[in-house]
Amino acid sequence: MVIRVNGEAKTLNHETMAVENLLSLCNVESPDFVSVQLNGKFLSKDRFASTHLKENDEVDFLYFLGGGR
Repeated sequence: MVIRVNGEAKTLNHETMAVENLLSLCNVESPDFVSVQLNGKFLSKDRFASTHLKENDEVDFLYFLGGGR
């Protein structure tokens, strides 16, 4: 299956894969602090395990950093 992760094509040797498994496969650091956008829509963290990717899905990992004074 081929999907796009953060704008780059990625070939997975799986017919199906949950979003939480993709986070692990991509070595995402601090997965508790990452937001996932799937095909342009934000996915809630409680759906990472139950949402399975399909051919040509587009996934973006977004990190929000706080800061300032």
